[in-house]
Amino acid sequence: MFVHFFHELKNANIPVSLREYLMLLEALDKNVIENKVEDFYFLSRASLVKDERNLDKFDQVFGHVFKGLDLTLEDHAHQLPEEWLKALTEKFLTEEEKAEIEKLGGWEKIMETLKKRLEEQEKRHEGGNKMIGTAGTSPFGANGYNPEGVRIGQKEGRHGKAVKVWDKREYKNLDDQVELGTRNIKVALRRLRKFAREGAQTELDLPDTIKSTASNGYLDIKMVAERRNKVKLLVLFDIGGSMDSHIKLCEELFSAARTEFKNMEYFYFHNCLYEGVWKDNRRRHNEKMNTWDVLHKYPADYKVIFVGDATMSPYEITYAGGSVEHWNEEPGAIWLERVTQIYESAVWLNPVAERHWEYTPSLQIIKQVMGERMFPLTLGGLDRAMRELSR
Repeated sequence: MFVHFFHELKNANIPVSLREYLMLLEALDKNVIENKVEDFYFLSRASLVKDERNLDKFDQVFGHVFKGLDLTLEDHAHQLPEEWLKALTEKFLTEEEKAEIEKLGGWEKIMETLKKRLEEQEKRHEGGNKMIGTAGTSPFGANGYNPEGVRIGQKEGRHGKAVKVWDKREYKNLDDQVELGTRNIKVALRRLRKFAREGAQTELDLPDTIKSTASNGYLDIKMVAERRNKVKLLVLFDIGGSMDSHIKLCEELFSAARTEFKNMEYFYFHNCLYEGVWKDNRRRHNEKMNTWDVLHKYPADYKVIFVGDATMSPYEITYAGGSVEHWNEEPGAIWLERVTQIYESAVWLNPVAERHWEYTPSLQIIKQVMGERMFPLTLGGLDRAMRELSR
């Protein structure tokens, strides 16, 4: 079974090495965990998964191999982890519930009967009282009723009587195509890091303190400057109009970026970048900052991120006077080109699903102006964007 588990992980494109697999087997051989399914789940996940983005795939493979979600009844009845089910169920049952199960012959009897049913069953059953099926009174199946049974293949409980839920999945989904949350954004942004020690010496340098103390024969405390991320970030957010439906996602990105980057500046624009940007949307008509001033203030070593859906009239990008809010003296494309010429590291993050991009002409124009450096605002897209900025 464990060899099958290893091959299924490889088939799911999870980068699992033979060394990690052997480490898991060694841990099991040395009994580092109790005989519980949760313990084995966490041990195998810690041993085999190196990237949080693969946790969802790992959960699916784990469920497939060890929970029987996709196993055929005839071919894999012998793979039922009976001792795991027993250990897990005994943990949650009260003494009264255990006594009621004993009335039917006890756990051993229920599991023995379930095994026999799996060996005997050859087709679907509905409305019965013996075989594994649906809408009946059999102790095994879904959408029926029995005072003590094993629920198999049902989305959620109905009467609260099942002594075991065979295929209930309890692990959080993480995938590189799901919409982001603040925590996941922080994980992806950490790829864009370049640490250095700057400023006042406020942290204890333990290795140097030990070395100096040993050499001098007395306590000689050494201090070092704080280790900080040197990456400097300039973020430009599209705000208003079609971006209203993406406010929550942009807020999460903004919050995560402020946490991860101490040297971060941000400004707002609407639809496309023009001659003015602003910091406060409530005062954007009165307190705009000249875009040229921004480009002169923040040097070329800044990393630039545009955040917007790039959904507008193509005229707003390609024509003077094309803006929907004011008369722009120069096309938006000119300003975007200036940014990409000054800042070598610049990307555009788009909250619109990538499968819809081809249907929006303005999006295609901005993507071309950005040198194809447009990425979807998903965990996978953000990871690719950080790789681009790290070059």
